[in-house]
Formats: sequence, C-alpha cells, structure tokens
Amino acid sequence: MTETYLSGRSAIVTGGASGMGRAIAIALARRGANVAIGSYTRKNENDISHPENIDTYLPTSRELGETVDQLKSAGVQALALHHDAGSFESCQSLVNTAVETFGGVDILCNAAGVWISCPICEHNEEDWSYVIDTNLSGYFRMIRLVLPAMMKSGWGRIINVASTAANTGAEGNAAYCAAKAGILGLTRCVALEGASSGVTANAINPGWVDTGLFRSSLDTIVKQDQDNKTTQETFSEIEQSIPQKRFIAPEEIAALAAFLCHDHAQSLTMEDITVAGGAHW
Repeated sequence: MTETYLSGRSAIVTGGASGMGRAIAIALARRGANVAIGSYTRKNENDISHPENIDTYLPTSRELGETVDQLKSAGVQALALHHDAGSFESCQSLVNTAVETFGGVDILCNAAGVWISCPICEHNEEDWSYVIDTNLSGYFRMIRLVLPAMMKSGWGRIINVASTAANTGAEGNAAYCAAKAGILGLTRCVALEGASSGVTANAINPGWVDTGLFRSSLDTIVKQDQDNKTTQETFSEIEQSIPQKRFIAPEEIAALAAFLCHDHAQSLTMEDITVAGGAHW
C-alpha cells in the first residue's frame, strides 16, 4: 500500500491530463495530495490550437474529466482547468482556483511542453517564440504565482520537467534545447531563493519516454527522414539506441517526482536529475 505522506498537501500539475504530467498527478494523489491539473485541451479530434509546425499532444475535455475521476478515486480532492502556459491570465486562474478550492498550493509540478524540429536558418519567429513561451516562460509564470505563499508557509516543492535536451544538443532542436536548458537555470535560481524558507526546487531530465507528445514527434521524424522507414521501424531503432533497450514509462518519472515531495527529500534541491536509461538524448 502506498504511503500517504502528502495527506493535507495540495498540488498543481501543468500538462496534467496526459503523459508524464498525468502520471505525476496520479502519483501525488495516491500519496494523499489534493491535485489541480491544468492542460491545454481541444474541443474535438480535429481541433488544432497551435502553430502547424509545433508537435504536442492536446487531450480532449473528456480526457481531462477522466483524469480527474482517476485522481478522485484515490480519495482526494481534484479539479481540472483548461490551461494555456503562454497566458499569464490562464496561469493566474489555475492558481486562484486551486487556492480557493484547497486553501493553498504546496506543490507545483510544471510538465506542460511542446516540441519542434526545424533548422536554425529556417526557424521563424512565431514558432521560436511559441516553444520558448510554452516550455520556459510558462514555468516561470506558474512559479512566480505560487512561490511567495510557499515561502511564507515554510514548506514547498517545485518540480520542473526538463529533458536530456537541457544538457546536450541535436540538429533541428534549437528552440527545444534552449527552452529546456533555460529550465535548469530557472530551477537553480528558484532553489536558492527558496532555500532558507523550506522550499525546494528540482528539475527532472527525462530521456525517451513513451508519451503522446513522443508519438506526435515520432510521426514528424518519420516524415522528415528520407530513408522511407516506417513509424514502427523508427520506434524500434530509437528503442535499441537506448542502453537499457527500452523506453521509459511515465510512471517512472512520476515516482521520482513524488519522492522529491517527501520530507526525506528536503536536502535535495537545485538538482537536475536525469532519468534516461543510460542515454544522453
């Protein structure tokens, strides 16, 4: 039986209706935390609410509701809102609703993200700005909104989902790598500013995790390649390139995030922890 060491705590998870965010939200709920999830949702299967060159996974409102039901099945309070990481007003609404419902926010996990593959010389301003604004500035907005109350209360946990791309580079991934590297710098500064007030801040650098976003980016990789490989062949090729010969499950990232919220993890702060099965990318 899972130890409910987060009983009485409340959390916000962005990108919480799919992939790693969803797994983290469930892990926190199972450990006793009330959870508010924010996710950019689409009205229907054909709704595309982002620039056409951007890869992301946008869950439907039905998926959002199903995630809330699963969180509530752990015996905690849960809520979900449409959340646009690029909008301060949307971030403010998510935080305000969580505070009004739960009484406060003790844990913030930023997991919302998008991806693009584009050479630097062909990158347009709109796509660059969209990736940086979602993957980096969106994290800053959420942290700025919750950090003062955490510091005042003397306890807080901030977990930012970055990527192995934060510490390395790959052709065609300038915007993604720049945003993820920026998350590490942001995390370190937050950790130092919150250290004397009982607030920790850490980043998790996942490698190849099998999520909806990964599947979307895989389709793009296959389309861009000129070697006529199928999606399954490319999937298997990537899998075999990982030293452990397997993709990481979202639940593995979630287990680490949940531990970082434990009182036993109080001294773990200002770290970026790689979970990649031995892979560098």
